[in-house]
Amino acid sequence: MVFLRYRLRTLFLSLALSVFLPNVLSAQSRSAEEPVPIDHAEVLAVFPHDPTSFTEGLFFQNGFLFESTGRVGQSVIRKLRVETGKVVAESLLPEGYFGEGIVSWQDRLISLTWRGGKGFIWSFPGLVRQGDFSYEGEGWGLTRDDHTLIMSDGSSCLRRLDPVTLHVTGRLCVTYAGKPVRRLNELEYIHGEIWANIWMMPQIARIDPVTGKVKAWIDLTDLQEDVNSFDPDAVANGIAYDPANDRIFVTGKYWPRLYQIKFPEHKH
Repeated sequence: MVFLRYRLRTLFLSLALSVFLPNVLSAQSRSAEEPVPIDHAEVLAVFPHDPTSFTEGLFFQNGFLFESTGRVGQSVIRKLRVETGKVVAESLLPEGYFGEGIVSWQDRLISLTWRGGKGFIWSFPGLVRQGDFSYEGEGWGLTRDDHTLIMSDGSSCLRRLDPVTLHVTGRLCVTYAGKPVRRLNELEYIHGEIWANIWMMPQIARIDPVTGKVKAWIDLTDLQEDVNSFDPDAVANGIAYDPANDRIFVTGKYWPRLYQIKFPEHKH
């Protein structure tokens, strides 16, 4: 029975992959653009991760991992030790809100909520709530470059936000082989690229921040199979980058492990 479920899950992932991305290999062959690499995630280290965390946002700063979780009534923002997964500090979102992406800017942490149309401003790294702000539509993922915040909302277009006013200053629409890439979720800015989880898929898109084109894919299928969860919500979601040590971490919703993966050797 376990083998049958494993085969069915593998078949589902294969079918979903063939429908989404869209049609990775065949789209490349039809496109006049250069072929886009698909790299399998190479694991360098494994760390514990709370298997009850419905991970929605993740980033690394000053030696600690910061994570936000979803679920109304259970949404929290946490400061964690990578090596042990131990919670050092934690704050609960206001009642009725479903937590989503987080990012830091100077002495503030900015957090989104899913359908509330409202985000929150926290002290950083103290995680004391200081205020809120509004936006249109849904909130999904957050990251930043040196000048702006970058927000996903589940569509194929990312929003750029002024880090002080939190107003939208521009949009970047993401494409692969000339087609929009929808369901962009958790985000991280790594080596001058925007990395994005794709909701319900074990893939990370590496996005050119100027053109919006997907430069490469990172396949997390092996990691998702290592987690071996039959919960349909236990999808890959969570990317964090440690620039001081050039470490990349990935995890997922309800995943019991946090993986450090290797940056692909070839340049794009």
